[in-house]
Amino acid sequence: MKKIFKSNTFSLIIAVFMALLLRSFLFEPFHIPSGSMEPTLLTGDYLFVTKYSYGWSRFSFPFGIVPIKERVWNKAPERGDIVVFKLPTDTSVNYIKRVIGMPGDKVQLIGGLLYINNKAIQRTPKGKTQAEYNGQKVTVSLYEEHLPNGKKHMIQEVSDSEIADNTPPFFVPKDHYFMMGDNRDNSRDSRYEDVAFVPKENLLGPAGILFYSNGSPSSILAFWQWGDWIKGLRFNRFFKKAE
Repeated sequence: MKKIFKSNTFSLIIAVFMALLLRSFLFEPFHIPSGSMEPTLLTGDYLFVTKYSYGWSRFSFPFGIVPIKERVWNKAPERGDIVVFKLPTDTSVNYIKRVIGMPGDKVQLIGGLLYINNKAIQRTPKGKTQAEYNGQKVTVSLYEEHLPNGKKHMIQEVSDSEIADNTPPFFVPKDHYFMMGDNRDNSRDSRYEDVAFVPKENLLGPAGILFYSNGSPSSILAFWQWGDWIKGLRFNRFFKKAE
């Protein structure tokens, strides 16, 4: 009996160790808790973050237990990447946003339009849809935004005159990035002081594959209420690349 107990304990320790290695070095699951990245990512989406894409920092490991001062095998993200990062003002919190400003860039919003290095970023109207804003359903405009490096992505806006649609110029420091949500009028991002510029060591990795999505209002409650849980499943989002 003692041998069986020791064997099971050892197996459990190995399993936990391997899981931590996998989470730290390769893939970490991440849950989308809000609508700040709509229409690209929806509340209730689950995706994998590829931890190796930008290299590793101390934030790559649980509780920051590995005392790395700089990133190991550092690779810079590209403009337009969707990235999970540690909030600079509270590193216990994970955020997910899109890289808009690179080190050395000047970023500004004027009348809802994004400017990078004094050039207006083209956006193509793509119709309208319904979205939740401040707890209410509102009609929002959809646009395809064309970044300077050729990447395109969808954004949505309530209007061009919301609280963060006119900003001062932001000058992105060395080794920092300017992040924005695709849901431009419902995203706490680098336009605000509690997020601001994100240091490279805070980057956990880019969003990879969506592996699960459920739009039920309460995933825990709905799991036990099988009917609501099944209705909330968004099969068309399973195994979809986040981009």
